[in-house]
Amino acid sequence: MAADRRIVIENCSIATVDAHDTEYPSGYVVIAGNRIESLGAGKAPEGLENVDRRIDATGHLVTPGLVNTHHHYYQWITRGLATDHNLFNWLVALYPTWARIDEQMVYAAAQGSLAMMARGGVTTAMDHHYVFPAGSGDLSGAIIRAARETGVRFTLARGSMDRSEKDGGLPPDFAVETLDGALAATEETVKEHHDSSFGAMTQVAVAPCSPFSVSTELLCQGAELARSLGVRLHTHGSETVEEEQFCKELFGMGPTDYFESTGWLGEDVWMAHCVHMNDSDIAAFARTKTGVAHCPSSNARLAAGIARVPDMLAAGVPVGLGVDGTASNESGELHTELRNALLINRLGAHREAALNARQALRLGTYGGAQVLGRAAETGSLEAGKLADLVLWKLDTLAHASIADPVTALVLGAAAPVTASFVNGRQIVENSRLLHVDEDAVARSTREQARRLARIAAQG
Repeated sequence: MAADRRIVIENCSIATVDAHDTEYPSGYVVIAGNRIESLGAGKAPEGLENVDRRIDATGHLVTPGLVNTHHHYYQWITRGLATDHNLFNWLVALYPTWARIDEQMVYAAAQGSLAMMARGGVTTAMDHHYVFPAGSGDLSGAIIRAARETGVRFTLARGSMDRSEKDGGLPPDFAVETLDGALAATEETVKEHHDSSFGAMTQVAVAPCSPFSVSTELLCQGAELARSLGVRLHTHGSETVEEEQFCKELFGMGPTDYFESTGWLGEDVWMAHCVHMNDSDIAAFARTKTGVAHCPSSNARLAAGIARVPDMLAAGVPVGLGVDGTASNESGELHTELRNALLINRLGAHREAALNARQALRLGTYGGAQVLGRAAETGSLEAGKLADLVLWKLDTLAHASIADPVTALVLGAAAPVTASFVNGRQIVENSRLLHVDEDAVARSTREQARRLARIAAQG
């Protein structure tokens, strides 16, 4: 939309998730071009020019768009497998199948993953893709193309693995890259696709997979590469007790100390999971402003444990929410993670004081933007920020009797998305995607899942 054209949204509850948690029981938002021009209580200002559209949002809550900070899109076509495994056994069971993906499969899986998130209120998404079988095609390009078509703001975390079974890692030998090959391909991806400008729709991070599958050399050189290119760093960290044992046996130290020794703590770094963190680990993350992608459903699905999110937040660690791959969170929806983050953390040491509904919403919006390094652009509703926002319908049977709209959104049933805007452009209407054929995506993902299963069965 042109910078001088406006959309006016009125008569809605608003949760801005700004620094003061400002809320308006009944207010307005004015979008001009791709920015939020103004917002506040009551009616929109009189005399606005070039208003292309007015939305009566009675019965709705408007929030910043949700920000997903950890995912593996390719897993969309291996959902429902190894459902009773812990992380190690799950990886061993699925790596031989994942190592046979190709560009066509990855594109379909990315479409499915993105569609499910976008129709559920995600406006900024990311994908940590680290499986690059030889001869599989342009997997990074396929993922970025799917994100562009869906219309979401996107970060590709270009992953890599170079520690296979023969080196004491988990992936099959044929599923990894060489050290030099991984670094070269990552650098090429950054240079081809990363946009560092304000409001960028596509960014790239450097993202070796995990201590189980990555050499120390790849971690060290990956960090050096990311900082030389001016991009962020992402990996998995402290997900299970087995990982801690692995690091102590192989490196003589726990995961956090190992990451720090390889240059992997800092305000330009975020890690997925961070379930098994002691006080010293949390203090190190707080001191260095290293971010965390909290994935409560996946952690429960794989019996990994409960991350100490309340303690991280109290220490000042940036924390966002992640879906994680849909082979360990089959729903693939981030808005359900708001509820699960609150409920699962209340099973921990802090019990009912662990998280409240507004803290959960902050994790899924501003916290995620902070973790991705985009808090100056999105994650809260403020004048001058990008027009990434969602209208949640809360006047139906599922929510109408809950007086507080934020409580209704977080603790109630999954709320319908009447409209979702990214960069001022509407991408969802009445919980359906506007720019992608959902039925066609469903058929494609089913076909590619069956194709991958056939190929994997043939060995």
